[in-house]
Amino acid sequence: MTYRSMIAEEVYYRGHNGDEVQAYIARPLGDEPRGSVVVIHHMPGWDPGIMEITRKIAHQGYIAISPNLYTRFGTGDPDEVAAVARSAGGTPDATFVGDTAGAVDYLRLMPTSNGKVGIIGFCSGGRHVVLAASSLDNLDAAVDCWGGRVIASEEQLDENHPVAPFDMTANLAAPLLGIFGNDDRSPTTEQVDQHEAELKKHGKTYEFHRYDGAGHGFFSVNRPGYRPEQATAAWVEIFTWYEKYLSA
Repeated sequence: MTYRSMIAEEVYYRGHNGDEVQAYIARPLGDEPRGSVVVIHHMPGWDPGIMEITRKIAHQGYIAISPNLYTRFGTGDPDEVAAVARSAGGTPDATFVGDTAGAVDYLRLMPTSNGKVGIIGFCSGGRHVVLAASSLDNLDAAVDCWGGRVIASEEQLDENHPVAPFDMTANLAAPLLGIFGNDDRSPTTEQVDQHEAELKKHGKTYEFHRYDGAGHGFFSVNRPGYRPEQATAAWVEIFTWYEKYLSA
C-alpha cells in the first residue's frame, strides 16, 4: 500500500557518545502502526538523492530516517562536507554504529512505530549496513545495496575501520538482502560469491539478487549508470523483504 500524504522534515537525535546528529525523516500521515527504516547514505554524502530515497520508502508506508553521518564534519554543501569527511578518513565505524543505534531508538519511540526497524544503505552505506547488522542485535531486516569493502584486505583497514564486516558474519543478527550489479567492480562478482558462501557457512538468513547489465550505483537516476529496468526489479525485492520482516 502506498501513501500519497506524508510529512518530511529535518530532525536531530542523540547518537554516538550522546552527540547531536542531524537527520532527515519522512513518514506517512495517519496513526496506524508501521515499520521503520534507517537509510544510510553513500560516500558522496547526505545529498538530495538520499532524501528522495527516504521519501520513496515513506511512500511505501514506512517511517524512514536518514542520519547525516558527516554531521561532525559540518552541515553545509554536501559535496564540501563529504570532501572534509574523506580527508579525515571517513566516519569511524564505532561512531557509525553509535549513530545508527541512536536512530533505531529514535524510530522505536515514534508514536506510530510498530517496534520493527530495518536498515538500507548504498555503496559505502551498504558496507555500513552489514557492519550495523553484525554489531547491533535489534535490527529486524537489512538491505545491502552494492556495498564496497564488505570484504577488505589488510591494507584497506585502518584505525577508523579496523575490521571488515565480512569477518563479522558469525555475528550477523538480521536477515540480509543483497542487491548487486554484475558489472560492478566494488564489490566484484567474486567478492559477492565469497560473501554468500560465508553467509551459508554460518547458516544466516539472506537473499542475494544480481542484475546483468548493471554496474555500481544503478539506482542513481541522475547518473549515466542508471538502469531503470534493473532498478525497478530490485526495488520490488527490497519492499517484498521489508513487507516480510517489518510488517506488524
